[in-house]
Amino acid sequence: MNAGLVEQDVDLQPRNTLRLPGSARWYARIAEPDALPQLLQWADAQELAVQVLGGGSNVVLCSPINGLVLAIAIHERHWQVLDDDQVILTLGAGENWDAVVRYAAATGYRGLENLALIPGTVGAAPIQNIGAYGRDLSDVFESLDAWDRRQGCFRTLESEECEFGYRDSLFKRHPERFIIVRVRLRLSRSATFRLDYGELAQEVADYRDPDQELTPETVAAMVSRIRLAKLPDPAVLPNAGSFFKNPVVDHATGESLREQFPGLVAYPDSGGFKLAAGWLIDQCGWKGHREAHVGVHSKQALVLIHHGNGSGAELLALSERIRSDVRTRFGVDLEIEPRLIGTQGD
Repeated sequence: MNAGLVEQDVDLQPRNTLRLPGSARWYARIAEPDALPQLLQWADAQELAVQVLGGGSNVVLCSPINGLVLAIAIHERHWQVLDDDQVILTLGAGENWDAVVRYAAATGYRGLENLALIPGTVGAAPIQNIGAYGRDLSDVFESLDAWDRRQGCFRTLESEECEFGYRDSLFKRHPERFIIVRVRLRLSRSATFRLDYGELAQEVADYRDPDQELTPETVAAMVSRIRLAKLPDPAVLPNAGSFFKNPVVDHATGESLREQFPGLVAYPDSGGFKLAAGWLIDQCGWKGHREAHVGVHSKQALVLIHHGNGSGAELLALSERIRSDVRTRFGVDLEIEPRLIGTQGD
């Protein structure tokens, strides 16, 4: 084992966007995939649990983490031209997601523009099957490379093997098995923009230059403006983005809720409805709520924030009270979106 690769007793508070206190007994930054096998062999010999931490933007730390934390810092960008219209963009798992969206959009290739300004790294994107404004990563996903701890080798997994669902994947359901090192996306110059979802539709309607053709950069800029208007900057107000998934209900439940709550915000989804979790939380009076150390953002009830000197336990206790209120009023269960890692999340 390269003694310089592994650090001991590392503070993780500056390495998660909620700025929650936490520490790693062992910590290693992985810049090359080839470093993984020997490191994982060492961890297995020490009987250490392994946690992967990308940009720290979608996790709740429940201190301490007594095993090995891997920070994936693999950087790579490579284009494979398929024809005059389509390309495969290969990316290292440590690439910044928003930087990649802007990079691809600047080339004129479509497919990622709706996913602008989502925090985190490329390697985390397939785990959550990130999405926004009617688009999911799975819409453009081609394949990925990951170390399979069960089989003890690197594997390439195609889209069907990843079992993508709404904010869900094989990797989220089996977090101990796979470590993603590389992701491939299929992009196109002629793909149809998805512009009919919520606030983005209004932004397009208000577009001030109707004679100019929309470009991926234009759409990405629109999405970024929407997100900036309602989502706090983690560097200023620590948060993990959307804390809850938008719940999906069947058609009968959705229609019943519409009758009871005429203002219900809902979108058709696979024969049922996807409900706006932020609206449900807001109706229960939680928007802008503040406690000593944690609270709910004043502009977007989906976002829980850490004001400082708090803990993962405090944040989770607040989230549970919110979930209980939504369940009582609407009969709908909210699911937490970030990963819980550390003592309570193991």
